[in-house]
Amino acid sequence: MEIRKIVTMVEEFHMEAGQKLEKPLRKAAAIAVFENPYAGKYVEDLTPLIEASLELGEMLTTKAVEVLGVSSLDEVESYGKGVIVGENGELEHAAALMHPKLGTPMRRCVGGGKALIPSAKKRGGVGTALDVPLGFKDAAFVRSHFDAMEVRVSDGPRANELALVVVVTNGGRPLPRIGGLKKEEIKGEDGLR
Repeated sequence: MEIRKIVTMVEEFHMEAGQKLEKPLRKAAAIAVFENPYAGKYVEDLTPLIEASLELGEMLTTKAVEVLGVSSLDEVESYGKGVIVGENGELEHAAALMHPKLGTPMRRCVGGGKALIPSAKKRGGVGTALDVPLGFKDAAFVRSHFDAMEVRVSDGPRANELALVVVVTNGGRPLPRIGGLKKEEIKGEDGLR
């Protein structure tokens, strides 16, 4: 895939509801914007997009972790993925990038990841926002880590482009207090609990 641009962004939270956080919560995203080879036409076999997700996933996850600024992969707690499809593409193009193979390089680059990687896809024009859902990387039922990060690219995706997004965090929501499984309580065996 010919990448037109890569965008990285970081959000860092120091306070929530007037309460100073013990450690800043950081969310980092890496986004690749590239030409959609199938824009404007129906193609049965989307294997090239599926295969491209391996290299793109490795590159984007590595960038997101780097921008997150952790000293160890153990500090990466949550992850998520998403695609914004330009107007001439199909949602199935996003599915081809995200679902069959993208998880493998993402898990490798975050040092684990037994849980399902939350995802979102959307068709839209230049500047479209996407809320990328997040979840704890080793156990899906860790409620404190149900969250999202809004991402957008100011000049993309164009009508014939795709924007693939990877997000990682160093923690869950600030000040979680609705109960449920805590990260300290997980067994980490099945990706659920």
